[in-house]
Amino acid sequence: MLTVSKLSKTFSGRTLFQDASLQVNTGEKIGLVGPNGAGKSTLISLIMGETSPDEGSVNFDRRATLGFLPQETAPVGDETVLEVALSQTADPDDYQSEPKAKRILHGLAFRESDFHRPARELSGGWVMRAHLARLLVQEPDLLILDEPTNHLDLETLVWFRETLCRYPGAILVISHDRDFLDRLVGSIIEIKHSRITRWRGNYSSYVGQSIARDEQLLSAYKNQQKEIETLQRFADRFRAKASKASQAQSKLKQIDRMEKIEAPVAAGKTIGFSFPAPPKSGQRVISLTNISHAYGESVVYQSIDYQVEKGQRTVFCGPNGSGKSTLLKLLAGILEVQSGTRELGYNVKPGYYSQNRIDMLNPRQTVLQSVQDMPNPVSEEAARTVLGSFLFRGDDVFKPVAVLSGGEKSRLALVKLLLDPPNFLLMDEPTTHLDIASIDALIEALKQYEGTLIFISHDVYFIRQLATSVLHIHSGAIKAYPGDYQYFLDKTNALTERAGLTSGRPLEQLEALKAAPIVAKGLSMREVREERKRQQAERAAVNAARRVAERDVAALEAEVITLEQQQTELTTRLESAEAQTDSGFAIRLNRELLGVTASLERASAKWEAAATLLGTKEEPEDAG
Repeated sequence: MLTVSKLSKTFSGRTLFQDASLQVNTGEKIGLVGPNGAGKSTLISLIMGETSPDEGSVNFDRRATLGFLPQETAPVGDETVLEVALSQTADPDDYQSEPKAKRILHGLAFRESDFHRPARELSGGWVMRAHLARLLVQEPDLLILDEPTNHLDLETLVWFRETLCRYPGAILVISHDRDFLDRLVGSIIEIKHSRITRWRGNYSSYVGQSIARDEQLLSAYKNQQKEIETLQRFADRFRAKASKASQAQSKLKQIDRMEKIEAPVAAGKTIGFSFPAPPKSGQRVISLTNISHAYGESVVYQSIDYQVEKGQRTVFCGPNGSGKSTLLKLLAGILEVQSGTRELGYNVKPGYYSQNRIDMLNPRQTVLQSVQDMPNPVSEEAARTVLGSFLFRGDDVFKPVAVLSGGEKSRLALVKLLLDPPNFLLMDEPTTHLDIASIDALIEALKQYEGTLIFISHDVYFIRQLATSVLHIHSGAIKAYPGDYQYFLDKTNALTERAGLTSGRPLEQLEALKAAPIVAKGLSMREVREERKRQQAERAAVNAARRVAERDVAALEAEVITLEQQQTELTTRLESAEAQTDSGFAIRLNRELLGVTASLERASAKWEAAATLLGTKEEPEDAG
């Protein structure tokens, strides 16, 4: 389907590819990995025909279709979300397309009411989801995705991954999410040191093979160098002796005839850092008491209590729109408390790492100015030293923040935290835009971090490495699990990460909760306990109902997918030579197709009604 042959490309005096080749075949699912700056996005640009190679060729099967999702932005005009999702269907009158588009939009966490909303009104992350829906509806033969999970919450990410696992075409995906790659791809293409290398297996398999290959290569190189050194020493010692001259010459020829093993290339530069020891805090870090919060008439939290103790490493989990980012901002003091009390413990110094890195940075400043503009300013020499460890070297420190890539902004935001270390660190999607090596460096730094950590992440690998407790958030309710992520999954009887996240209230009861007035202050302790018992019993009942509804949705979705496959197969058979020549056979096929189509319409309608019941009320712009 796609063949890249003997590709060479130099950019700004730096060789990205040298005599590189690769092939993508029908139906393959391939991960594209490599450090930031290795040339992944350039390779995609060459495949898309946006850039020309210096040497070599890129050939694409003319009969195949190609779809591409960029990492950051994709344009929209006045079209609605549903129109974006349907914008590249082969036949606008195809009766299958709209139900399919709605099902995919639901899976990507859009509500029914968002379908007819102008896409330009949405935030950038939700625009990218709409374009992702467009590609999944289109189903091109080759789907190229550049960091598609950056704007997805954990629940939506799991749905997306499962959808891609069933995708009928080929997929080439750039991702720094190991768990995502492990569960999706069957091979890895690595770009490193101007070379393209293909490995069979998922990401974990690639890592093992790569380490073994590097060790074997280093061992072979050292052994050959020893042999060359021995032969050369013999030649140097005896070439002047007449009796040994021919032997010495033979040794030199033996060296010349050797197929030389290249010296292994040193690993690429990665960030390496550790958080300085922050000031000591008291045992109680922060308390939220009787907290209520709303956006206009939409109530997110109603009379909740939450306390954080020193040394906790807690991940916030919950479906899209459940209020994870809102709670994190309340804890960090980014959002003002509307009702209730927020009380910091002794000597607590919060530090907030925003999901939108630009919120932490001034786009008009340079990199150097940004790190010097701190409550406790540092010298230029000290600033340059820390920036250098985060790969900002030489004239890079004079780059305006506005032109930095997503990865560079993430690294710069980390520098600012490092230069003014908090003892209570709150991080919203800290791995977004970081490459795998940088994520590893961040994990190691956070493992050594001596303060208290609360974070939100959709990277399951990152969560499993760091979280020692979980706070599950859903429909205005919070529940703490005093164990790691696997403990949380076990306690919720979850078969998958997604199942562990989706328990909660049906839509009607959530609406009733949000419409209810905030509980007045001044209740007696007995009344508070009774009210909490009543709410717990209510939650248990609606959770059970929700699980039943989730099973119904899953079953209906599976039925729709099966019927769509049957419909496609029957349509293909109707176009075959046998159907063209045998009218009886064509009539039978057509009758069967009509029955499948009717069943598909009924199943799609049932699925859409059930999926709507499981939707959320919050606006799409609030992804947390």
